[in-house]
Amino acid sequence: MNAVVHSSFVAIDFETADELRDSACSVGMVRVDDGRITERVHRLIRPPRNAFRYSQIHGIEWSEVEDQPPFSVVWPGLECILEGASVLVAHNAAFDRSVLHCCIRSANLNPPAIPFECTMKISRRIWHIFPTTLPHVCQYLGIELQHHNALSD
Repeated sequence: MNAVVHSSFVAIDFETADELRDSACSVGMVRVDDGRITERVHRLIRPPRNAFRYSQIHGIEWSEVEDQPPFSVVWPGLECILEGASVLVAHNAAFDRSVLHCCIRSANLNPPAIPFECTMKISRRIWHIFPTTLPHVCQYLGIELQHHNALSD
């Protein structure tokens, strides 16, 4: 089966502070143009609550983000990375899409007019590997990964 090839895409990953999707505390974005990484961006985000339930997963604590800007300030500075890209990709895109859309809704911003693709589903379809967690896919492809670091993921 042939893969859909996009000349420009942006990979995105969020880390959240708690179980609610509006609690983004970190975002990583990598833009790829014609097969080359052209931009890498990582931002810490002050979530709406100081309850951090997932610090043991991603290592981010409230003390690291309490003085950072909220999503409503961070996102407008990142949207330009999407300009001209044909697709936004994420591993387990349902999660990252829901975080992005919930944070955008909470901030009264407009969602990006760009489709999402799920690299987990793509890896299953193309390489027929299971499981297709991000660490497994990176190992399969020989890519070094610092899992649950938004820029690395």
